[in-house]
Amino acid sequence: MLIDTQTPIKIHLTTKIKLDQDEEAYELTVFGRHYQKGDTIYLKYDEVQEQGTIHTVVKITKDEAFILRTGLLKMRLNFKLNEQKRGSHESELGTLFLTTDTKQFVHHETNDHCDGRLHLAYELSMQDTLAGFYEMEIVYKEDEVNK
Repeated sequence: MLIDTQTPIKIHLTTKIKLDQDEEAYELTVFGRHYQKGDTIYLKYDEVQEQGTIHTVVKITKDEAFILRTGLLKMRLNFKLNEQKRGSHESELGTLFLTTDTKQFVHHETNDHCDGRLHLAYELSMQDTLAGFYEMEIVYKEDEVNK
């Protein structure tokens, strides 16, 4: 098996954000790539917006996940169950320091298929101020059409 074999996937991302009494929800469906190196799974996709493109890599290990975004937006988030992890968000105004406090971390992937689900629930703080409680779910499935 080749290490760098990339499989086309369809990704459905949902994010719910709660802060005080406010709640927002976002959904995104994109096409991307899935590949595995050792025990680490990578999901790569691009979000094309009017102002530019955001390149995203989701790196998933047995007990940790990382979301790296570059391009129009530069952001790094780390997730490990019951731990506070540092991250960052860079913009033209400077760098904001982020902290994730992961409350739920569930990842399932069907063996021999690039179908899976990553569920994260976490508190996000910016510069040590609570920015909200986030629930993120990434469901990915092999894209038979774009093989």
